[in-house]
Parts: sequence; structure tokens; C-alpha cells
Amino acid sequence: MQRHYFVAKMPDEPGALHKAAEIVKRHGGNIDRIQYDKRIDPCTVFFEAHCSEGQYQMMRAELEAIGYLQGRMEVPSFLKFQVVLPHVSGALFEFLNHTTAAGCNIDLLDFDERGKHPERLTVSLTVEQPGAVDRLLERLKTLYPLEILEYDTTGQRLDDTVFYIRFAQELRRLIGEAEDAFLLRLLSDVNHVAQELMNLGKDPRQIFSDVLRSGQELRRTIGRGFYADLQELSLGEAVLLCVQLPCGGNCYLLRRGTEVTMIDTGFGIYHRDLDLLMAREGWGGMGLVCRALITHGDADHAGSAGRLKAEVWMHPDTLEVIRRSDRAYGSEIEGSVLEEVYTKLINLFSEFTIHRDPLTFPAQGMGMRGGFTVLAITEVAGMRCEVLEGFGGHTRGQVFYYLPEEMVLFTGDSLINFDSLSEERKVFATLAKNLMTTVNVDSAKASLERQWLLELVKEVESQKDEGRRCMVCGGHGAVSVLENGRLVQYGDVRRYP
Repeated sequence: MQRHYFVAKMPDEPGALHKAAEIVKRHGGNIDRIQYDKRIDPCTVFFEAHCSEGQYQMMRAELEAIGYLQGRMEVPSFLKFQVVLPHVSGALFEFLNHTTAAGCNIDLLDFDERGKHPERLTVSLTVEQPGAVDRLLERLKTLYPLEILEYDTTGQRLDDTVFYIRFAQELRRLIGEAEDAFLLRLLSDVNHVAQELMNLGKDPRQIFSDVLRSGQELRRTIGRGFYADLQELSLGEAVLLCVQLPCGGNCYLLRRGTEVTMIDTGFGIYHRDLDLLMAREGWGGMGLVCRALITHGDADHAGSAGRLKAEVWMHPDTLEVIRRSDRAYGSEIEGSVLEEVYTKLINLFSEFTIHRDPLTFPAQGMGMRGGFTVLAITEVAGMRCEVLEGFGGHTRGQVFYYLPEEMVLFTGDSLINFDSLSEERKVFATLAKNLMTTVNVDSAKASLERQWLLELVKEVESQKDEGRRCMVCGGHGAVSVLENGRLVQYGDVRRYP
């Protein structure tokens, strides 16, 4: 027995849902989830049923036979026109014979003999079958004087009786061409998120808007829309470049000579723009990156790893987060619909690519640094680097990278100078929080991570020469230092291009 999903398109009339439930019952299915909200779309119902594959296929066949199964995501055509009917008994009836035969759904009829244009009937209708509108128009033009007012095949003019179809087409614009079956599955997943959040009192329209905005902002900020904020800092014989990408996390580049190491790769969708940025800034392009270290598996930190020819290192649990496409893996909220679906959506929107042969740090520790286990000691652009294991607060498998001689700490998303974020980046960051309610898989552990990272900064500064500062390189925002318990931007930030 498996869980199977249905997207049902039902008439907005008494007994329609009852009829569908009877079909599921008769074939032995047990409905596990159902969601219908007339405020969103009066004709679409999402439900999942526990049944065998054979039972599922029989249910599908019967639902499809009565026109209840949403199996395709064709955009209905919208047509608005004025037609002159003869002023005789039965004229409207005869006209409607033609629209009914074409499978039209009438949205508006407007005629008044005492009105401004007593000779005209204004009609708005939608037609789902491809080509039916053109055939209808050809027929009507031979019978009546007719003037077309609006004709739309994009779905932009459709009303909310086809909300989900319009939404699905917006998704298709973001992820490219997709099979209808894949799109329906994705639509069902998004609706499941909406159901969960609506139960928490969220506005359903805002939920669907936030999903689309997540993808639209990424698309808007590539190519000509791409920009970044840069901080270039000297680390003795090495150079550190902090790249704040338009949406999502930072990418850090460290260079000594011609050797370039990257800490976090950014969204996959920014790979081409980041390559061009590196070339223009004198860093040679992504082809010179010989090694990449990943702090954690979120798309804005690991999403471009699969496009690199360099070796890529990460925690074993981060690799599992990526492979399972579930940022809640291994946490107390594993199985959360919100986390699982958000991971799937943001990975699709941002073109996440998995590295073909990722390398992982050992699971056993080799000592302690402050409150953190040291998993490994490696080299970054000729500098000694300690790999510190986090507690699994933001995501399981998040690690921190510490350069003890240079006093530079890369903290992933556990320590961020939020005051340094631009308003645009703050708005984008709220979309993820809106859709998951929190960006941390374990809030208590996340709080503990922040506490221990701040203690580590204070500790290393107290042990070094007076006046030397520990640079905090957070997952977002500017490279900062700790002053009076607050992170404050360190050095100048400039805009690219």
C-alpha cells in the first residue's frame, strides 16, 4: 500500500466532492489528506489516498471518465467579444448552442434592450481545448456581426476559477518546460505547504505569492540584473574576497598566487555571473578554483558545487541533506512538509547542481576548539584551517572554518551581521522564513551555536596580541568584527559592477 495523490477538478455544485469520495471508497482507498478552499479556487481539490497501485489506477480512470481528474495543465483561452444577434425569439438559445458545442465556459453575458447599445450582446468565455476558440470564431463570424474585444492564450486574463492553472504556468516560467505530471506533483506539494501554513493562520494568497517571488527574484537578478557587494581584505600573503550575492548566501574566495579556494558556492543560478565577476576582478574566473569548502547544504551555499571542476569538501550529513533534498534531514523536524517542499522548490528555482564526486570530512573528532569539535585540519590558500563541527541548529552537518593564525572565522548561517544586509536581501530572506516559519531546524541548538561562536571570537582575541581582531565571515552580510557584543562591518564594501 502506498500514498498516491490526486488533483481533482470538480464542478462547483452540491455533491461533487461526495461523488469523488465515493469513488475512492469503492476502490478501497483511504484518504490521508484533503484540501479545498473556495477562496483560492472553487473547482480544485487536492487529496492523497492510501491504496495499492492497482486501486490507484482504477480510481484515476473513473475520476477521469467523469471529468474530475486534473491530468493536464493546459491554459484555457480567454475571449471577450461583442456580437449582434437577431432580435427574435430563441436567438440567444441558438447562439449558446455554438458556445456549448465548443466546450466554452461562459463567464459574462451582458445585454439590455434599453441600454446604450441595445443591438449588442457582450460575451466573455474561457475554453480549455486547444484550438476550440479559433474554430468557434470562424463559425460565429459566418453567422453574426462580431467584434473581438480581448483574446488571451497566456492565462493572464483568467479569473480565479482557474487559479491553480495560472499558478502552475507561473511555475513553468520559472523552472522551464516540465511534463504536466511533474507540474501537478509540484503543485500538490505547494498546496500541501499552503494547507500547513493556513492552519497556522497564514493568508493563502500570500503563501502562493511568496513561492513565486522566491523564484522570480532569482531570475530577476541574473545576467543584466546581477550585482554583488564586495569586500577585499589582506591576510598576509593571501587575499580574501567576500562576495555578497543578490539573493541568498555569501561566497568567499581566498587566493595565494594563482591558487583560489572557495568557501561556499552560492546559488547555482549565479554561477555564470560569478565566473564573469571573478574574471573582471582579476581572479581569473571559476576555472581557477582548485578547491571548495561547503559550510552547509542549503542551495544558497552549496548550489553551484556541481558546476565546479574543483574538489568539493563537506560534512557527511551535509551530503545527505543534499542527496535527500531535505534540509530537515537528521533533525527533530525531519519529515516536516514545510522544510521538505521548500528545499525542493528553492533547489529547482536556483538550479541546484550536485557535485559528481564530493569529498567528506571524517566523522570522528581530533580535539576541541572552544565548544566545538575539530573534525579536520586542512589548508586554505597556504593557511592552516580547522574544520569545526556545529551542533545541527541551522541544518545538520553545518561546519565552521577557522584560520587560527589569521584569526578569520567562517560561521555559515549561525552568525550573521543582519544590520549589514541590504533591504532587498532582507526581503528575500523573509520569504524562506514565511514558507518554513523558521530557517533553523533546531532553535535551541541554533541559539547555542551562536553563543559558542561569540565566545570563541572573544577567546581567540584575548589570547592574541592586543588590538588584533577576529574577522567573522558570516553566511550573509559583511565581514564583521565584534564590538560591545555586536557585529560591526569591518573595512569597506563596494558595489559590483
